[in-house]
Amino acid sequence: MTNYDICCVGHLTLDKIVTPKDTVYMSGGASFYFSNAVSNLDSNYILVAGLAESEMKAVEALRAKGLTVNVMICNHSHYFENIYGENQDNRTQRVLAKADPFTMDVMGDIHAKYFHIGALMADDFSIDFVKELSKRGRISVDCQGYLREVRGTEVHPVDWTDKLEVLKYVDVLKANEMEMKVITGTTDVYEAGRMLYKWGVKEVLLTLGSMGSVIYDGKEFTMVPAYHADVVDATGCGDTYMAGYLYKRAKGASMEESAKFAAAVATIKIEAFGPFTGTEADVQKIMETREAKLPDDEVLASLVF
Repeated sequence: MTNYDICCVGHLTLDKIVTPKDTVYMSGGASFYFSNAVSNLDSNYILVAGLAESEMKAVEALRAKGLTVNVMICNHSHYFENIYGENQDNRTQRVLAKADPFTMDVMGDIHAKYFHIGALMADDFSIDFVKELSKRGRISVDCQGYLREVRGTEVHPVDWTDKLEVLKYVDVLKANEMEMKVITGTTDVYEAGRMLYKWGVKEVLLTLGSMGSVIYDGKEFTMVPAYHADVVDATGCGDTYMAGYLYKRAKGASMEESAKFAAAVATIKIEAFGPFTGTEADVQKIMETREAKLPDDEVLASLVF
């Protein structure tokens, strides 16, 4: 048995990122942004990555940063095209190729305090995979990938078909405001938080972009600030947020402390192209000096999506 603080499981992708200012080709995926963020923090960490053998350079780049990476070779890598407008909270996405789903045999004897499942497609991870992995540590999920249905090359938002089966094994769930509405059917943040907790999630993280975030532990809702940022590239911000959150939780920090840290990590990431490249000292500086805005009831009530 090999024990880690955090294990991320997910596909490394090929990404084409289009913004009003530029077009960039790079590696990507939840596991890519998550792993790059963790590589700058002091964590006992392992990535289990799926990708085509032709894209192994992405793995070597992560290993060069000192990360431990196990690999599942797929016939293809996931290939995404992300197109952003002036408002980078919104994007249009296409899938140009798909990788193979994960199976438990790639997990070896890995155990961890937290397993972060970086789903990019609804069928990346089966219910049985999540169930078996939950026997080895706490399960963390960013629900984004579970809500993607590919029709041709177009990505369409859909409800999470197996959510009630999967969420009973999930300890930490992150959803943005749009994903929250798709999963729960409500735009009421408080109602959504209670529903997700009732379905089995122990720590509910509802992120609201530049308006901050709301976390719920089954007892009380806590408002978490968003720090002022000059937005350059929003791709991977949610994954970076989760890396910061689980890093602090694995160290024993509270949900609120972890969410504030996560928001600051995501702030640094969003102000530059590519993954997070800051340090823990940089994150602390953001938290201490950057203008912050808390969501309040008036803001939450005015949300329309």
